[in-house]
Amino acid sequence: MRKLDWYIVKKFLGTYFFSIVLIMTIAVVFDFNEHVDKFTANNAPLEGIVFDYYLNFIPFYSNLFSSLFVFISVIFFTSKLAGNSEIIAMLAAGVSFRRLMLPYMLSACVIAGISYYLGTDVIPSGSVKRLAFENKYKKRLSVPTWADNVQMQVDTGVIAYMEHYDGPSHTGYHFSLDKFEHKKLVSHLTAMTAEYDTISDVRFRWTLRNVSIREMKGLQEKITYINQIDSIITLEPQDFLTTNKMQETMTSEQLEDYINRQRIRGTAGLRDFEVEYHKRIAAPFAAFVLSAIGASISCRKRKGGMGFALGAGLALSAIYILLQGICASFSTQAGMQPWLAAWLPNLIYIPITIILYKRAPR
Repeated sequence: MRKLDWYIVKKFLGTYFFSIVLIMTIAVVFDFNEHVDKFTANNAPLEGIVFDYYLNFIPFYSNLFSSLFVFISVIFFTSKLAGNSEIIAMLAAGVSFRRLMLPYMLSACVIAGISYYLGTDVIPSGSVKRLAFENKYKKRLSVPTWADNVQMQVDTGVIAYMEHYDGPSHTGYHFSLDKFEHKKLVSHLTAMTAEYDTISDVRFRWTLRNVSIREMKGLQEKITYINQIDSIITLEPQDFLTTNKMQETMTSEQLEDYINRQRIRGTAGLRDFEVEYHKRIAAPFAAFVLSAIGASISCRKRKGGMGFALGAGLALSAIYILLQGICASFSTQAGMQPWLAAWLPNLIYIPITIILYKRAPR
């Protein structure tokens, strides 16, 4: 790393974070003005507006439109360098355009790392509070807290059923657990109530009460009655109490675990979760593609200043964000593979990057 590299890195990252602060400040002001009547009418608490909503609103949308901020930053400061003839001086001093791209890629690597960490671990935790606030005070949506006739495969050949589940008490009523081997029923467990343990560090822990266990071995049958037992059953309330945008509230580890468990059960409607999982990996990669495009467009000195480069950059970034939404819709509605829907915008833009890179001044 030379002084020139540090100079470009500081310019890149400084402009990137400054654009986030500037644009998100404007976004918060507009959003508050648009929804202040709903906040007042629904008696939203001030601390909830600040800490639950806007404190999580800012990182979510900053990360969502990170590609736009990258493009704006690269084009803005690179056009300024080109306008001051600094790019010409660098090239004239023997620095190749390929070598000049090194600090851009290092900066993109920093942004991609931050974006990946925020998207996989930090933002999902904050989205729980943000979405809960939106549903209660903006959209007035009721979150489902109960379910009837729940039936799921919790393991290979093991089927769980409960007649009714009550969310506030975390209790299911008229619970049964059937185990099959070679398509034959070998065990039938019934319980009057099944209470999910939300305090224990152990996942999938249920407390069953008034239990009857019927075991079949050939022509023999054994029935056992137990007052109460604690059991590990790979079933939890979020498996059947699904909510809108629930995938945004899960970390990538939780998403992967949830998708794998639901696949075993044969659950439909997993496309939104799969697209979200792959998008969290593909989206940070856009920082490299868009940085290369932005630098290639704006490194040439033009008489009109940065107007053309900024307009072209905004158009390309807007199309990129639009492609993300279109591909996600194709995956959920038209059967496109989730991994392809997440990566297709990058795959489309890679040839554009190569063409613009080759046309950049040497």
